[in-house]
Amino acid sequence: MNILVCIKQVPGSNKVEVDPVTGVLKRNGADAKMNPYDLYALETGLRLKEQYGGTLNVLTMGPPPAKKILYEAFAMGADKGALITDRKFGGADVLSTSYTLSQGIKRFGNFDLIICGLQTTDGDTAQVGPEVSEQLGIPCVCNVKQVEGVEDNAIVVNMEMSEDVERLKVSFPCLLTVQKDICEPRLPSYKKSKETATREIETYTLSDMEDTDEHHYGLNGSPTQVQRIFPPESHKSRETWEGTGEEQAGRIYSMLKSKKFIA
Repeated sequence: MNILVCIKQVPGSNKVEVDPVTGVLKRNGADAKMNPYDLYALETGLRLKEQYGGTLNVLTMGPPPAKKILYEAFAMGADKGALITDRKFGGADVLSTSYTLSQGIKRFGNFDLIICGLQTTDGDTAQVGPEVSEQLGIPCVCNVKQVEGVEDNAIVVNMEMSEDVERLKVSFPCLLTVQKDICEPRLPSYKKSKETATREIETYTLSDMEDTDEHHYGLNGSPTQVQRIFPPESHKSRETWEGTGEEQAGRIYSMLKSKKFIA
């Protein structure tokens, strides 16, 4: 089974800079990490590889420093990695991002199973995975909370719905987005990190894609535009109240009423 896990580098904290012209996050800072949801996708893929054999490759889209998370994936057990990077891909919305990823996946190889984290901590749309499957023309199952196993060129999963859990059997090739409670990610291996420190990573730019029309990528290919984005405000001021429970309850009530949180 040939497995691909899509991963992403995200800001390591909420202290991020915003480009005042484009209104998008500046992603060249050193304080970055692998998207936490992608760790669960990676662990899911690694367990399937260990149980059923095959290969597990990783793909990411971002600036050149995003290679760092590919090497982190190597240290966890991934076999090959590829980076999609080009200034023309910058500022992409979810549609443009999913199209770029789908083009990169086609360039990278043929895969039986593509696994993505449910969402990212910097965007939280949970739309890229399903849109990638649409661009590739393959079935998709979201909110996967358990993989039961592989049967007859298909995978059996449990998908969490709002009221219940559905059991689905999906033929390969397909794409899954997984939740955080699907498994416990392993830690990167120091030995593997040393062994893979110089492993070659494939790099794809616009000229490597099947579609080289720059109007389909980045800001040019994004039908939605961000009007305004800003870092969350940080409020560090606080005050300490002392007194009996009854006194403090009355004080809280008075404060909420004065701020018109309650009538």
